[in-house]
Amino acid sequence: MTALAPPAQALIVVDVQSAFVSGPAAVPDAPRLLEHIEDLTARARTAGALVVHLQNDGPAGAADEPKTPGWELHLPVREGQREVVIRKPEDDGFKDTPLGELLTGMGIQALAVCGVMSEMCVSATARTALALGYRVVLPHDAHATYDIPAAAGISDVVPAATVSRVAEWALSGEAEIVPRAADVAFERAPH
Repeated sequence: MTALAPPAQALIVVDVQSAFVSGPAAVPDAPRLLEHIEDLTARARTAGALVVHLQNDGPAGAADEPKTPGWELHLPVREGQREVVIRKPEDDGFKDTPLGELLTGMGIQALAVCGVMSEMCVSATARTALALGYRVVLPHDAHATYDIPAAAGISDVVPAATVSRVAEWALSGEAEIVPRAADVAFERAPH
């Protein structure tokens, strides 16, 4: 493997919850997305990087309403000093959560971000990380979203792949966009 970016010390897995990646309401090509996120997670663990699973607390009646099957994290978590779950009330994984303090406390300077939804929670979390001075790597094939429905007088359906690409393009002036999750390298978190 040839890394296109220097190693990251943390992996932020955004909202990989059952409602979004399984069943008939899953994002397009969810199996491929999950395969790439599982690979990133396994390599981050092996390297001793910090792995943070963000879990969105949706409103009552939403697919990700807390304590419902759709809210559950879809991939296995190995909670410990270097792997944690952080629940979040907003798109931005830093807002009203301990994420910033955790990254600072562990001496993290570079992180990779993956998950769903590209234009919402992934983008908001990556944007705040950049504003806080973190180096952010975003693998193109490890984030996803849904099609944007047609809107009369505005546009036809916007395919999910286009929405994801536009979301990463909006971050590309600051974030390091790499083509494949396999292009992301990890190193041990400093603390």
